[in-house]
Amino acid sequence: MRCALLPPLTYPRCLAVAVTLCFTGLTTAVADVSPGTAFSTPQPFEAHYRLKVDGWPSASITHHLSQEESHWRSDMRFSIAVVSGEERSRFSVADDATRALLYNSRYSLFGIGNDYQLKEEQLTTLDRQTALFDLSRRAGKENCSETAPCDLRFLDHEGEEEHYQYYMESQAPINVPAGEFDALNVIMLNAEKDDRELHLSFHPDWPGLLLSAEYFKDGERETQIALTDFNPSGGDTP
Repeated sequence: MRCALLPPLTYPRCLAVAVTLCFTGLTTAVADVSPGTAFSTPQPFEAHYRLKVDGWPSASITHHLSQEESHWRSDMRFSIAVVSGEERSRFSVADDATRALLYNSRYSLFGIGNDYQLKEEQLTTLDRQTALFDLSRRAGKENCSETAPCDLRFLDHEGEEEHYQYYMESQAPINVPAGEFDALNVIMLNAEKDDRELHLSFHPDWPGLLLSAEYFKDGERETQIALTDFNPSGGDTP
């Protein structure tokens, strides 16, 4: 199992799933957006999730989105059994454009692990934390469909480009442990492996707020993330 969209841990069964994620890259293939389209304004928040991966006990994920002067910071952390990890990114936002500035990640097994960093000059497109935020703003505002999906390109923790396609399946409320929320429901397809899908649900008014994520392989759900608590005041910055 290789869940490239969620933080990739190549330990025993590639517990690659804790943080999403996905993402449209502002690369050579940016989807069309109608002139005058309004993008949601970023807002700080703190969110908590339950992560379920086949063959592992349940885990928790914490996600903070906070503003630092003219920049934004996305911080995701998770722990499961003897594995832990975190991803942090800094980015700027101007109208409909998102620019990645810095990405850091760390993964650990039994206290032993690796650190990764991508600096601005290495970020030829969006890192996956920044791309998660960017995709949540663009979903439903681009001319993407199941028969003509939009391209997504983003960099993984080692700076390698991943290629996916996506479309918005529906805009309808969903129920998660934290309650019922309006949602933009997006399907992501692996451009190279047609047996892999990621189903994402975003809040339409809170850019970067993931409500749920489900990873499917050969039609079987292998990973699930669901929002358990949401603090719109932003909480404490890690």
